[in-house]
This record gives sequence, C-alpha cells and structure tokens, in this order.
Amino acid sequence: MSDKVIYVMYDDDHILKDGAKKLVSNGVKISEVFSPFPIHGIDPIIGIKNTRLGIMAFLYGLTGLTLATLGMRYMMIVDWPMNIGGKPNFTYLDNILAFIPITFEFTVLCAAHGMAITYLLLNKTLPGMPAQNPDPRTTDDKFVMEIRLSENSSMTEESIDALLSDTGYFELDKKEVK
Repeated sequence: MSDKVIYVMYDDDHILKDGAKKLVSNGVKISEVFSPFPIHGIDPIIGIKNTRLGIMAFLYGLTGLTLATLGMRYMMIVDWPMNIGGKPNFTYLDNILAFIPITFEFTVLCAAHGMAITYLLLNKTLPGMPAQNPDPRTTDDKFVMEIRLSENSSMTEESIDALLSDTGYFELDKKEVK
C-alpha cells in the first residue's frame, strides 16, 4: 500500500517552527522534520515524546561501574596483589580510594560508547544503512517538514496545501512512498 507524502522545504528554522505551529493548531499531523542541526523547541510542537536515552545511559554507566569494580578487584586483589607505596592489598575496601578514578573513567567510557551505539542503531545511521533523508540539502542548510496524508485522514490534500501556502515555504514536493 502506498502513501502520499508532502515534503515542505524551508530556508530558515524560525519560519519552519512558525509554519509547524500554524499547521498543528489547524489539526495537521507533522510526521517528521529533517534539519542540519537540532531545532530547539520543535519536539513539543510536532508532538515528539521524550526519549528513554537517559535511562539507557544510566544502565550503561552502571554496567561500566560493575565491570570496573569486578575487574580491579580481581586484578589487584585476587590475581596479582602488589604492594604499591605501602598500601594494604588484602581487600578491595582497603584500596577503594585508589580505585575511584579508574572506576569513574570506565563508567563514563561505557556510558558514552553505549549511548553512541544506541543512538546510531535507533536512528538507523550506522555505516551501510540506507539513508532515509528525503533531500540531501537538509544536511547542509535547508529544513524539510514531512506530512503524511495517511496520518491526516480527516483533511484533504487541498486543505493541507491551502494551509501550507501561508507558511512561507521555499519548495514543495509530493511523493508516493511505500
């Protein structure tokens, strides 16, 4: 089944935000906005919910903390205890202050790498994945708003076109997508 999609291109992010506010206030559902940089304040306008990426960052950090703690305990206390500067090496708790910098750094390392990989996977932007960008100019200096007619079944294409004519768009393109 194919769906008709309207791609509306803008020169300026402020004009796009104003156009999106006007369209949403008139009952038009905006599917996606493509831009070369984050447009602050567009998410609540087009109805995008907050992500759970922060929860994932916490879980990745917790994984890093656990791996660092277990690794240092095994390497420095169990496997090869060393007397460095006269510090006791009988238990992990005796050396915990010396292990805090490594624990912190490994926690941050795991959280950062886990977040980056999760972001790339969820957005399908890993190398080799096909791009879903409707126009390559959105990676440079243009902004595109995507409106799917299947999500706006209560409105006709002509009524959406009439609303779009007052938003100050730069270019309008209509496509059939599967």
